[in-house]
Amino acid sequence: METHRTPEDRFADLPDFPWEPAYAEVPDPDGPDGATLRMAYVDAGPPDGPVVLLLHGEPTWSFLYRHVVAELVDAGLRAVVPDLVGFGRSDKPTRPEDHSFARHVAWVRSLALDHLGLTDVTLVGQDWGGLIGLRLVAEHPDRFARVVAANTGLPTGDVDMPEVWWAFRRAVEGAGVLDVGRLVASGCVRGLDDAVRAAYDAPFPDEASKVGPRVMPLLVPTRPDDPATEANRAAWQALTRWDKPFLTAFSDSDPITGAMGPILRRTVPGAAGRDHPVLERAGHFLQEDAGRELGRVVADFVRG
Repeated sequence: METHRTPEDRFADLPDFPWEPAYAEVPDPDGPDGATLRMAYVDAGPPDGPVVLLLHGEPTWSFLYRHVVAELVDAGLRAVVPDLVGFGRSDKPTRPEDHSFARHVAWVRSLALDHLGLTDVTLVGQDWGGLIGLRLVAEHPDRFARVVAANTGLPTGDVDMPEVWWAFRRAVEGAGVLDVGRLVASGCVRGLDDAVRAAYDAPFPDEASKVGPRVMPLLVPTRPDDPATEANRAAWQALTRWDKPFLTAFSDSDPITGAMGPILRRTVPGAAGRDHPVLERAGHFLQEDAGRELGRVVADFVRG
C-alpha cells in the first residue's frame, strides 16, 4: 500500500491546539503480513482519569475536538483523540481501493483497544466517528462504559440517505480541487476564521493526499447489499441490547444527521429516561460551533 505522510511543518501554529501528537503503528488487516500504517492521536489529561475516546469524521481531524478536549481536561478526564487513517497526521493511503468501512473500524480498534488497551471507555462519535465507534461499541461492549452520539448514525443501506447528503457526495466526487476548509465551513453555523480554515487544510498539501476525504462518502452504505451492511445490521441488533448509559447530543442545525437522533433514542435501551441535549446555533460540525458546550455535556455525563 502506498501512503502519503504530511510533513510536520504543515501543522505549525495551530490555533488553540497545544497538544503534541503521539503515534502508533497499526496493522493493515487486508495487507501483507507485517504491513502497518502510522496513526496519530492526542492523549491529554490525567493518565489515570476516566477515559473519553473522541472520534472525528469526514473531512476533519483531531483538531476538530480542541475545545471539547480543553473542557474534558479541566474536568479531570483523559481525552484520547485519534486521527483516522487518511486524515490529520495519520498515514494517508493514496488509492481509493485501500479504504473500506471494515478497514477503518479495524484501524481504530487496533489503536484504541489493542495498542492503548483502553477500558471503561466513554465514546464520543460524530459523523464517521459514530459510524466507526458504534461498530466498536457493538462488537466490544465490555470495553465501553457509555456512549455520546453527536450528529451521527449507523446506515445499513436499507433506508435511503437524505438528498442533502447525496448533494454533498456529488460535490465531493465532482470537485476538481477539493477545498477541505470550505467543506468544513459549510457545515458550521457560527463561521470559521482564516486560521481555523487553514488548520483543516493543513493535513492535505495536494490533491494526492486527499483520497481519504474523497472516498469516505463512497463507503457509506447506500444499498442493502453494501459490503458493510451485514456488519452494521448486526451492530444495530447489539445496540438494541445496550443498557449502559447512552446519550444523544445533536445540534439544532444539521440536515444530514438530524433524523438519526430520535431513531437512536427509541432503539437503544440505555437512552431511555435521559435528558438528551440539543446544542443550539450549531451545524453538522457541532464541535466547531459549540465545542465548549459539548465538552461540558460530555464531562457532566461521565461524572454524573
